[in-house]
Amino acid sequence: MTSSIDSAAPKKPFLLPANGKKNTLSGSAPSGNLSLGNYIGAIANWGAMQEEYNCYYMVVDLHSITTKQDPKTLRERSLAFYAQYLACGLDPDKNVIFMQSHVAEHAELAWILNCYTPYGDLTRMTQFKDKSALHSKNINAGLFSYPVLMAADILLYDAHVVPVGDDQKQHLELTRDIAMRFNNELGPTFAVPEPMIPKVGGRIMSLLDPTKKMSKSDANPNNTIFLLDEPKAIEKKFKGATTDSGSEIRYADEKPGVSNLLEIHSTLSGRSIADLETHFAGKMYGHLK
Repeated sequence: MTSSIDSAAPKKPFLLPANGKKNTLSGSAPSGNLSLGNYIGAIANWGAMQEEYNCYYMVVDLHSITTKQDPKTLRERSLAFYAQYLACGLDPDKNVIFMQSHVAEHAELAWILNCYTPYGDLTRMTQFKDKSALHSKNINAGLFSYPVLMAADILLYDAHVVPVGDDQKQHLELTRDIAMRFNNELGPTFAVPEPMIPKVGGRIMSLLDPTKKMSKSDANPNNTIFLLDEPKAIEKKFKGATTDSGSEIRYADEKPGVSNLLEIHSTLSGRSIADLETHFAGKMYGHLK
């Protein structure tokens, strides 16, 4: 009988799959309803990758339980995520689409990798600090070691490329460190992944507070466009989006609300930011919304 540690024994030096394509993996946690930020920053890019890569896309339900979840709601939401992946263009004949918790090896490998991850590395993760502040009554070990489970997700499938938002880049850097440390100590075992961060749309911001990321679990639903929102609700949310006291429609650090709307417009329309700035020159914010 093979033990879990045997399954992590060194393999032969890494080679590309037989079809010559590189592997990629990503997923989204069903801790809320899928948002426009999830679509622009992740799912739309996944669809564009399905011809070029061997794609593994998960509903990462194990990650969700680092915050309190109602089991019935989590199951329902997980299935809804799966259906929305398909509705957003992910072809099940070209991609492996699955529930994270249905593959026990994710949790098994996470435990092994925990033993190769320095405590100090995890204390430096900015997302842990941010989420601890938001969930101060439930700061659990799972939240602390969340990046190690993410590393297990990626390394389990020898993913060469991982599409991530810029807020997840630090976690991917940790994954690379874990993979290289493991390979150096036990021999060539894991492919060392590279991040793929979209130049535009990698971090869609909240509609009412454009200094923070749009979140599918935001307490105020008016901050977020959800994929299942009715058209009238979407229109109302955009009309109420924060801009500023000026009137010029341009992309700039001092205009985060306007810049966020331009970025959303650009990624959905395929038009460049510069083209949109020219198009809206001399027009009011209402025209942009």
